[in-house]
Amino acid sequence: MIKTGLIFNPLGGQFRKRNTQIHKILANMPEVEQLQATNAEEFDQAVRVLLEKNVTWLIVAGGDGTLQGVINCLFAQLPPAQWPMLTIVPAGTTNMTALDLGMRGKPETVLRKIRQVMQQPVGQEIIKRPVLRIEQTGIKNVYGMLFGLGMIARGVKFSRSRVKQLGITGSIFTIMIVLRSIFGTFLGHPQAQWAPVCITEKDEAGNVRKKVYLFALVSALERLLLGMRPYWGRESAALHATFVTQCSKKFWIRIWLLMVGRGHHLRQADGYISYNTSRLELLLDDDYIVDGEVYQASSQHGPLRIYEDGPLHFRVL
Repeated sequence: MIKTGLIFNPLGGQFRKRNTQIHKILANMPEVEQLQATNAEEFDQAVRVLLEKNVTWLIVAGGDGTLQGVINCLFAQLPPAQWPMLTIVPAGTTNMTALDLGMRGKPETVLRKIRQVMQQPVGQEIIKRPVLRIEQTGIKNVYGMLFGLGMIARGVKFSRSRVKQLGITGSIFTIMIVLRSIFGTFLGHPQAQWAPVCITEKDEAGNVRKKVYLFALVSALERLLLGMRPYWGRESAALHATFVTQCSKKFWIRIWLLMVGRGHHLRQADGYISYNTSRLELLLDDDYIVDGEVYQASSQHGPLRIYEDGPLHFRVL
């Protein structure tokens, strides 16, 4: 017998737009233990309650930030091998992980499919994904699917303060943030707001040097929003890392190669670096984002270390 629990975030972008339709479907799922959560404290409480009830299928109705909040609470309480199976309902402003897993459609449509599967368990598959574990001495571990620096972090901070207030979601939201990041970097906006990121690196000989990047990302997902796959490493490791230096050649032209998944045409000598790895270390003093949530790294705590963890098991309809 599958015991099912559901955590929903009514503040998610798609949830707010489709509140009435979603609640109508949820009202017809009385056999599912349903809990509302909008912040870290509520996520933690909801996860604790559902684990105590021994749910074996955990449905998360929200965006990337909601999923990240739930994953962090799960890691704090159980190793991944003991987690319930996960399913994502794309009900947030951005739903990158859900789209990567193939969970497309309006939230109420996905919930109807879940109801059908509960009544007749067919038409589903299990997909595994690694997860990022981000560590820094003296700081609580952060888990998520996408880590970003530089233009990526600046764009997310801008979106949280400006664009999100307009109620824009999905692909249009993503396009606006990408374009605003590019324009903010190159069209003379305040340096403090759109500055590249400076990372201190140590080579195998122990030599320390600083490099400046327009942006850097580390992803556990195969594709990002808009179907972008901005990495092209050939190593067998699970995490995808991409760095673009401040002095990269012909960035305005080549940024489109990154966005359409043709980064293998780019050269490291021109400032475009991509590889797969299971761990990396970065020494920096700057903001970074994980699944749209903003954090602060300080070199006073030593290097920021990113590891592969998991895998997580997602039930996909």
